Amino acid sequence: MTKLKTITKLKIKVIIFTAFFMLFAIKSINAQQNAKTSSKDFKILVGSWEGTLTYLDYTSGKSYSMPANLEIKQLGKTKQFIFSNIYPNEPKANSSDTLTISIDGKFIGKKAIKSKKKLKNGEMEIIAEEKGKDGNDNKNAIFRHTYTISKTIFKRKKDIQFEGENTWINRHEYSYKIKSNK
Repeated sequence: MTKLKTITKLKIKVIIFTAFFMLFAIKSINAQQNAKTSSKDFKILVGSWEGTLTYLDYTSGKSYSMPANLEIKQLGKTKQFIFSNIYPNEPKANSSDTLTISIDGKFIGKKAIKSKKKLKNGEMEIIAEEKGKDGNDNKNAIFRHTYTISKTIFKRKKDIQFEGENTWINRHEYSYKIKSNK
C-alpha cells in the first residue's frame, strides 16, 4: 500500500509541474502576440541626439560608419513623432520620417510589434517586423526593427532575413546619446 501512495504522489507532482510549465509557456506566447507600445514609450525621446549610423554596403560587403544626429518632436499630443535625420558630413542626405503608433499600439507604421520588454539595465526594447524587398537583387525579406530606448540612449537597428534564409543580416544601426531634451 505504501508503494502505491508514493507512486500516486509522484504522478500528482508530475501533473502539477506539467500544468505550471504549460501555463508559463502559454503566458509567454500570449505576451509576445499581444505586445503593444504607446506614445509614452517614445515621448522620452523628444529632443536632440548625437551619434552614428553604421550600415552594410551590399556592394562591398563592408560596414561603413558616419556621424548621424537626430531631432525628435511629437506632433501635439498625437501618437506621431517627427524624426529629423541630420548627417553632418553629408547634408544632402538629411531627411525626415514620421513614426506613427497605431491606435491599438500593435503597430509602428506598418511594422507589427513582436515584443516589448524592459532590459536588465533599465532600457526598453521594442521589436517590430514587416515584410518587404531589399538588397541589390530586390529580394523578398523580413525586416526586423529593434528600438532600444532610455532617457540617455536611443538605438534603431534594422536586421534583414531574406526569404528562404535562416540568418539575419544587420542592415544598419543608428546609435545615439542625448544632447538635450525638449
